[in-house]
Amino acid sequence: MFVLPVLVSTLVALVSSADYSYEKDPNYWYNVAFDELDQTLAPQPKGVAKNVIFFLGDGMGIPTVTAARILAGQMAGNSGEEYKLSFDKFPYTGLSRTYNVDHQITDSAASGTAYLTGVKTNQGLLGLSGAAQRYNCSSSKDTHVDSIVRWSINAGKSTGVLTTTRITHATPGASYSHTAERDWEVDRFIPTAQRDCEDIALQLITRNNDINVIMGGGRAYFYPSGFNDPDPDPTFSTSRNSRIDGRNLIQEWERIMTNKNVSHSYVYNKAGLDQVDLDKTDYLLGLFTQSHMSYEQDRNPAKEPSLAEMTEKAIRILKRNDKGFFLFIEGGRIDHGHHESRASQALHDAVAMAQAVDVANRLTNASETLIVVTADHSHVMNIAGYATRGNPILGISDNDNKHPQAASDGKPYTTILYADGPGYHVPRPIVTDVDTHDKSYISQSGVPLSSETHGGEDVAIFAQGPQSFLYTGVHEQNYIPMVMAYASCVGPYAEGKKPCAKYEQP
Repeated sequence: MFVLPVLVSTLVALVSSADYSYEKDPNYWYNVAFDELDQTLAPQPKGVAKNVIFFLGDGMGIPTVTAARILAGQMAGNSGEEYKLSFDKFPYTGLSRTYNVDHQITDSAASGTAYLTGVKTNQGLLGLSGAAQRYNCSSSKDTHVDSIVRWSINAGKSTGVLTTTRITHATPGASYSHTAERDWEVDRFIPTAQRDCEDIALQLITRNNDINVIMGGGRAYFYPSGFNDPDPDPTFSTSRNSRIDGRNLIQEWERIMTNKNVSHSYVYNKAGLDQVDLDKTDYLLGLFTQSHMSYEQDRNPAKEPSLAEMTEKAIRILKRNDKGFFLFIEGGRIDHGHHESRASQALHDAVAMAQAVDVANRLTNASETLIVVTADHSHVMNIAGYATRGNPILGISDNDNKHPQAASDGKPYTTILYADGPGYHVPRPIVTDVDTHDKSYISQSGVPLSSETHGGEDVAIFAQGPQSFLYTGVHEQNYIPMVMAYASCVGPYAEGKKPCAKYEQP
């Protein structure tokens, strides 16, 4: 059993004390609708996107967006339901269809390939078309597809890739690598018979060192076996994750930068990042943890930067390029929280990503920067019951009398539930005296699985800036980068190819 902390009691009191009596006046709701209609009737934002910032909330399905919105509002002392996350305020929204070539419900590798390269593919593949076979290195020959990161580099733009996962994980890996198996993040993990293929970490350093800003976790995959990590995690096994080819890829990156005669910095903690002269740095490599970065609720702010802080640093470096930039940013641990059925972890990381979107919005001009926010797939998290207005989103569902709602077994249940996952128990536990707000609380589920699964429904697209109106409607997931390419005149819409946005009247 968990003991309810003072923080939760305070949050409930703040929410309960919120006064929304003005909402009983019909004129309030008329004005809300009038304002939204006026925004919708505004002229469509055409013109060229000098810059593109692409946010990907891994596993951030529509139920997650809704729950994160309520959580953020309640953290601010409000009821929560009426709150707007930063990207809720974007003028254009649409839906993305997430199935891939061989699966009804996608993984992060196939989806990443779709929304970054414009090509749908098979489960587990990164940067390869559906002609390749998973786990088969030789099948990847002649199936490579480049992402909008490469398209933007070819157009002379600066680029960056940020994530809260390992930088070699499926989502960031889709932006630069080509591999028949998403788990081949380090050479140690590639079967001997398949080692004609390069691991993802190696591809990043040797084939994609022209990406200006790279930040995330996964430092262990860049060091050789036996190397002493500068800030080891005692719970992490370096020996089972280090390189077996004897190469120190971080040192190789530094040598490459020196040979290019460009200003550069490698950092492994928040202190090092804060010391970087952003006005004089052309290339930045930041690997802040040996594996994934911490959940937002667990993050030590003295050691690990937040996603918002990484976003600010990256934009300040990239915006110095007169030709513009492309920046890909993943809130990756939303997905991990859901897989563990720890809703608090997932939702707090979603709120943290929304804060990063707010930073990007403040540091750029909407007239020249296209910002897109979406997800690769959903999860089977649900918002259930008939809880009253302002009931804590991570709490027990109540009824009109503010008493817990009971299921047919006579036991209360939380508003957040999962269709499957590790929270399955028979008989179903009583949660009345359990701190369901706790970051380690595992929400109840209907089907017993060691890891909760992805959901197959469409996910939302939120957009602002030049050509953002093109995301309105229901689209295939591979449509997403094509709009970015059209708006910024790169890739298939580069100079001399298909006409792009610059030929339109703004």
